[in-house]
Amino acid sequence: MKYRQLGRTEIRVSAICLGTMTWGEQNDASEACAQIERAKAHGVNFIDTAEMYPVPPRAETYSKTEQIIGEYFRTHGDRADWVLASKIAGPGNGIDYIRDGQIKHNRAHIVAAVDASLKRLRTDWIDLYQLHWPERPTNFFGQLGYRHQDSAFTPLEETLEALDEQVKAGKIRQIGLSNETPWGTMKFLQLAESRGWPRTVSIQNPYNLLNRSFEVGLAEIALREQCGLLAYSPLAFGMLSGKYAGGARPANARLSLFKRFSRYTNPESEDACARYVALAREHGLDPAQMALAFVTAQPFVTSNIIGATNLEQLEADLSSVELTLSDEVLAGIEAIHRSQPNPAP
Repeated sequence: MKYRQLGRTEIRVSAICLGTMTWGEQNDASEACAQIERAKAHGVNFIDTAEMYPVPPRAETYSKTEQIIGEYFRTHGDRADWVLASKIAGPGNGIDYIRDGQIKHNRAHIVAAVDASLKRLRTDWIDLYQLHWPERPTNFFGQLGYRHQDSAFTPLEETLEALDEQVKAGKIRQIGLSNETPWGTMKFLQLAESRGWPRTVSIQNPYNLLNRSFEVGLAEIALREQCGLLAYSPLAFGMLSGKYAGGARPANARLSLFKRFSRYTNPESEDACARYVALAREHGLDPAQMALAFVTAQPFVTSNIIGATNLEQLEADLSSVELTLSDEVLAGIEAIHRSQPNPAP
């Protein structure tokens, strides 16, 4: 396993991060524990979760993922071996069962969310605490164009000061952003510098062969400010594995079970995906491993968040860290990207 510096901190995280959003929905506790053990055996030391998980979010399953991880820590006693990341939810997104549906990134909500996550995770600290998505209305979750709205939201100063209090209390070590824009990222960095508050060490946004929009405005920030990308959906909900080729919907697969996941299934995406899968097979590569290796190799990526629903998938995904793509494969990827850039933002 390869390890990389988290922001400007002394924390080093594995280049592969274990994603958890299926735990409590598609995976039960025993399967989740098996995944943790297998990832650890491969040298993974980084695990990412959120108060909202599992996904798709439902009141009936709310916070089950954190509870599963907490039970793992209780029974295995290896909490100190892990860099643990979690997130506070943002408003909207059909989660009116979290804090009465009035979610804010203000002091009261941050304190409540952190304390609840600590209790569920059965730990005294969270290594990386992230804002899952902005409280303010802006372009994320697939919206490319920015439509300005003069709606009220918690001042970023209050949010960052509240996070600073949690750091000083020893409840969290570092802070990160997620689904954030260039403006938001730079604003948080500027406030941290001017006020002496915690500096953002990472940004968790989507990044894969079908969606490289991170490269447009955020990649330079990630490199110049040492605020690296934690890439989520590196396989575009499994589309880049080839298992959905030709409209196939394998039993118990995410896109088969949940119709809401349509971000990567428009005609342009399916066409581009077929070309990437064909490229991989032309060079004797597993399509999923090729797609993951491309993400992991990007200089602005700190860690690549993988998710699997069985150990066979997980093993293949973990092994992708050993794959170095040839110049010929990279040229093929760029040729496809030039002709069909970002078909699924």
